[in-house]
Amino acid sequence: MGASDLLTVPFAGAPIFTRPRALRPTNKVLPEHARSHNRALVLQTLYTAGAQSRADVARETGLTRVTISDLVSELIAEGLVAELGQREDARPGKPATLIDIDRSAFQLVGVDLSEHEVFRGAVMNLDGRIVARAELARDGATGEAAFVLVDALVTQLLATATIPVLGIGVGSPGIVDPLGVVRSAPNLGWSDLPLQARLAAATSLPVHVANDANVAVLAEHGATDLDDVLLIKIGHGVGAGLIVGGRPVIGGGFAAGEIGHVVVGTDGGPRCACGRDGCLEAWISAPRLTAQLAELDGTRGAGASAHDEILREAGRRLGIVLAPVVGALNLSEVVLSGPAELLDGVFHEAAVDTLRKRTMAEINRDLRLRMSEQAQDIVLRGAAVMVLSGQLGVS
Repeated sequence: MGASDLLTVPFAGAPIFTRPRALRPTNKVLPEHARSHNRALVLQTLYTAGAQSRADVARETGLTRVTISDLVSELIAEGLVAELGQREDARPGKPATLIDIDRSAFQLVGVDLSEHEVFRGAVMNLDGRIVARAELARDGATGEAAFVLVDALVTQLLATATIPVLGIGVGSPGIVDPLGVVRSAPNLGWSDLPLQARLAAATSLPVHVANDANVAVLAEHGATDLDDVLLIKIGHGVGAGLIVGGRPVIGGGFAAGEIGHVVVGTDGGPRCACGRDGCLEAWISAPRLTAQLAELDGTRGAGASAHDEILREAGRRLGIVLAPVVGALNLSEVVLSGPAELLDGVFHEAAVDTLRKRTMAEINRDLRLRMSEQAQDIVLRGAAVMVLSGQLGVS
């Protein structure tokens, strides 16, 4: 696929980040980190609220006007903030000068490696509006061949950027550590692949890599009023992204949410890519369900009831795995992300029914299992959030 195959769209429509919500910090701010913290605070305020005067920002952040003036001058010099002109104000005195993040200064690149048949990517502006899209057929590539495809996709996306790129965000299946090393991704044949470092070396740009479900939940968090969000991502594999109390949960071994390789039940089951039988991923991944239904469609006499039973059994298996998680964390909402034609309907109903049967009534009375409204761009949206957070401190 060449650059001519990229679909370019104008800066029209609602931005990706319709209701930006800051994640809660996980550590106290040390004195030596105060300046970078204050920079991020100013940028977060402007990103969320839009054009403000310096005095407005000082009131909003609680920082002194001298500190704000100093920080804003620095951010203007770096091209991150711009003066927009004087505010139209009926009050006496000199009108205040409005400032805002220069949303036309940089673009972002997001990459989604979670799909079965293609690797997908997009170029976005700082508000998350998509400027260009690209995808490359995976054709079953694994190992180094899969990395070569990722590198080619990123190269194509960077070629379409019209202004400097702030950074690249990548959502990858598997266990990914904080340095962007893919410790294990059986479906892609990756083990200890330094994906972040290799892409950074190839592009000379900041690169942020995380598990695709952990990336997706960042986008979902911005679209909900809840501080606790459990997102189940069902695609080429199965994983969960979890935010509790406004804070992402990654786990000591960076594998929080790896529910795809939990064996469901004691009755065996289909063989998983990890080599075991009966993993949740082997029961409910999109390729498996699609293949099962296609095989059924080719069987004479197979009706809608057989079709529904496949999806119903898959929904039950998900409900069995989710019940102890929902009970332990007292979650009120679980979000599904994946192909709606598979997950919405019989699958969804079976998962809800199983969850209710396997948790206390006091816990599940208000429990809601819903489909994400972020559609297929959820990982791309989360990847953009990851870049904004990593480079600007904006979440």
